[in-house]
Parts: sequence; structure tokens; C-alpha cells
Amino acid sequence: MLRIHEIKLNIDETTELLPLKIIRKLNRPDLTIAGYRIVKESIDARDKSDIKRVYSIDFTPASEKLTSEELEEKLLKSCLKIKLERAPDRSYERAIPGTAEMKHPPVIVGFGPCGMFAGLILAEMGYRPVILERGKTVEDRIEDVRAFWEQGILDEESNVQFGEGGAGTFSDGKLTTQIKDPRIHKVLEELILAGGPEEIAYKQKAHIGTDVLRNVVMNIRKKILHQGGEILFQSKLTGIDIDEHNGIKKLTGIQVNGKETRKADQLILAIGHSARDTFRFLYREGIEMKQKPFSIGVRIEHPQRLINEAQYGRQWESYELGAADYKLSYHCSNGRGVYTFCMCPGGHVIGAASQSGGVVTNGMSFHSRDGLNSNSGLLVDVKVEDFEDESPLSGIAFQEKYERLAYEAGGGNYKAPAQKVRDFLNLTEANTLRTDVMASEVSLPATSAPETSLSETVIPTYSPGVVWTDLSLCLPKFAVESMKEAIPALGKKLKGFDRGDAVLTGVETRSSSPVRIVRDQSLMSNIKGIYPGGEGAGYAGGIISAAVDGIRLAEEIIKRYQKPL
Repeated sequence: MLRIHEIKLNIDETTELLPLKIIRKLNRPDLTIAGYRIVKESIDARDKSDIKRVYSIDFTPASEKLTSEELEEKLLKSCLKIKLERAPDRSYERAIPGTAEMKHPPVIVGFGPCGMFAGLILAEMGYRPVILERGKTVEDRIEDVRAFWEQGILDEESNVQFGEGGAGTFSDGKLTTQIKDPRIHKVLEELILAGGPEEIAYKQKAHIGTDVLRNVVMNIRKKILHQGGEILFQSKLTGIDIDEHNGIKKLTGIQVNGKETRKADQLILAIGHSARDTFRFLYREGIEMKQKPFSIGVRIEHPQRLINEAQYGRQWESYELGAADYKLSYHCSNGRGVYTFCMCPGGHVIGAASQSGGVVTNGMSFHSRDGLNSNSGLLVDVKVEDFEDESPLSGIAFQEKYERLAYEAGGGNYKAPAQKVRDFLNLTEANTLRTDVMASEVSLPATSAPETSLSETVIPTYSPGVVWTDLSLCLPKFAVESMKEAIPALGKKLKGFDRGDAVLTGVETRSSSPVRIVRDQSLMSNIKGIYPGGEGAGYAGGIISAAVDGIRLAEEIIKRYQKPL
């Protein structure tokens, strides 16, 4: 099988034409295409009068005169000016089990993407993992999140951050990543088998949507259980037992919920970036950590129609390309980077707090992405030099400070401070009107309201509601200065980005972890038997990269040990 790139379709052409396009690209009318599969689909909208869909395709050529192998070799030699190569093998290569004795089943802490895929691989290989998740199942978690969004009632153990599927369960379910790893195909394959849309295997900017993702998560849970794994919900890691011999520290057991003790010699830490209490006790226990840069900012919200028109032109409605997105960045004169993050087309801004007395924002979209607004994180670089001291946990304290200030600026009850772009940029007195605008029901896809014109005011979607105020009350001075410089510049890159009635909602602090748990080449911490991984430990940034890291951790255990007795 060969892989060919840069196969283009006009907007009004269907994928049924792809075999013919391949033949024309190769300039070989004598060939037939015995079979093909789409590897990647992207949109080229640089010329808005001639938008194209662009494909990379794996295909099998056929000819009456040559075998498939002979034909492929001939094409590779003769089509040197075309992006043509042998299609790589995308099958997952399982780790070969080691020979060391494993006395106890491996324990995984956290059931987000990292812990979930570590558990899946270990279960598939017969290692019977025990997974601890401090939060609840998706079914129960939905009700707790609903209570928070509608009534401001926060459950610190079951919320947008904690529970089955991790923070990604209440998000856009974006599957984009910067890493290049063959394990990505295993992740996508499992997501599709669990009910994810098949298009995620090839869309350049694939997403699942929070409504679909919840069912995917439940199905992966069932698969792990069916294959011998154990998943314990409302079970928080509260202590570790360590044995030290000849200066080497080794894990011997764990405590759960402050009372239950379990023997354990292999522990995967997939705790996510918001388990601050867990970070703190692990640090006290001597696990090596270090500071890590992250970002702080707000959510910026625009009409989705504005983004569609800016990206696809005024005829976007006739193109049926779905909701448009964007990714922008700007380097400020003060040396800070400002960039958009986790853009949610047709989505909602949501409350994502996990600690009492703090406001945290994030973005969420359903699979249809049919909401009236788009939103994105608008973030500013935070350097370790900005922290108050040299403690590895200073970044957490930095986040907590501004989350508390946002809570106070919102007047309590987890309403978020918000400000119009025109007020933020011009330093005018903020509108003090309280606006309690709810997102759609958490368990149901959003229904499209009547479309608004681009001249109408942007209505904030954040729930439990916003309070119009001055965002400088809850952001570092350097972040305010950086965003004020960046927003007009970003408006030159994306028409309408600096629109005066665009809504800024604060604060976003959880884009990445401010801590890195140090691990060696064997992926272990300084305490033998403990494997830190995923986004919280500082080794991933999103669903795909966290899942891949979880697979790597599982493979390390498999390669070292036999199946537990």
C-alpha cells in the first residue's frame, strides 16, 4: 500500500472522486485503485473564493500487467515529483512481558486519558490493574456538575476536574496533538471502537464533543472491567508506604481515603493537573518535583458566525464545512507570549472549579458545535520567575491566588468576573449589571437558537453566571498588559477578534500543570515503583498525548514484569 498527499477536492465534490483524483495525480490512466482509506483531511481556506478539502490517502494500485508489489515499486521510482511513499504500518505493537515477579496487581491513580489507557493496555495484557478514581462515574458526575452550573453547589470530589474521564469529559474532546507517536493510532482506534465518530481517524482537527465523549468513556470502562481490571470510584490516594534500603526508596503500599491500606509495588500516578492535595502530600513524602511554566488568562467569546465568515468568507453557509476554528499567537514587547488555547467552536464557557472559593473557566462544545458563540482561552505565559518562592509547589499557590481573586470579583457563588473587550482595552468604567446566563443542560446537546446578526451584542454563556467588572482585579499586572497589547494585534490576524462587544471571562488557570514530577529513563520517579505520567505530572498536553503517555507507562511495567499471580 502507498500513501499519497495533496489530493484536493472542491467544496462541491464528494469523496467518491478520490480514486479518480489519485489516478490523475499520478498521471496513470491505465491504473485502477483496488482500495483506499483516508489518512488525513484538512481544509485549505487561504483563498476564500476557492476553498479546497485536502487529503492524504493510503491506497492500493492495480494493473493487469504487474503485481501490486511490482506496481508500487515502479510508481515510487517514476513519480519523484509527487508526495508519494510507502504507507507505514499503523498496527499497535504490544510490549513483550518481562520476567520479574509482580507480587501485586499494578495500581493506577486517576481515570482520565492517561490512567484510562494505561489501564486498558494492562487489562488487555492480563495484568488486572486496580484503578483508583477520586470522583464518581460519568452518570453520577453529570448530576454534580449540573448542580454546580445551575445552583453554584460545588462538590470538591465530583466536578469538571474530578471524575470518570478526567477534565476532558467536560470539554470539546479535541484530539489534536503535536507529538508524533505510533501509539496515537491505538488511541484513536479504541476511541472509535468505544463509540467515537470514525472521522476522528483522519480529520486534521478532530474532536469528539462532550456529549459523545461521555458514552465513549463509559464503554472503555466496561472494556477494562470485562478484561479483568478493577475500577474503584470515590477512592482517593491519601498516602504511600515506602521502604528504604541502602539509600534506595521503594513503594510497598498505599492508603486510600485515609483509612484503607493496600499492598502495592507498581503505581502509576495519572492524577491530572488539579489534584493539588495529592501533589502536596506526595511532595511531603519525598517525591521529587520541580517548577514548571504554565499560562494564565481568560476565555474570549465571539459570535460563531463572525468566526465562520472570517475564516471561510461571506459564502460560508453554502460550504457546509462546519463551525470554523482558529489558532492565534502574538509575541509582546515585554517578552511574554499571548496565544489562544482550546478553541471551542459553537461552544460554551463553563465553570471548572474544583476548590471552594475559587473561580476557574474552561471551554466546552457538543459534537454538533451548533451553539451561537465560539470561545477560546486567551492566555499569557507565566514564568517560574513569577512565582513567590522556589518551592516546586509555588505554581499551584500562584494559580490559587488568582482563582480566589476571581471568586471575590464575581461576588461569590462561583459567578465569574467578565468584561467587554472595549472596556478592557479602553479602561472605561465597567458595566455593573449582573448577568446570570446559563449554558444548556449538561446532559443534552445544545439546541440552536435563532441566529443573531454580527451587529448584536455577544451574550456570555458562562454558568453559573457572570458579573461585569474590571478583570484587572483578578489577573497579574503582566497578564493584563500583555492581553491589552495582543488583542488588537490578533484582530489584524483574524478579522473581528478585537470586536468591542466580545466577552472576556476570567480566569483560566488550568491550561497545563505548574508542576513536573521528575522521572528517569525508565519513567519512574525517585521512589522506585512509582510512575508519574500524563498532563498533571507535566508530560502531556491534551487527551491524545496524555493517553499515549499512559500507554508508555503500561508498557514499561509489562516489559519488566510477568503477569501478577
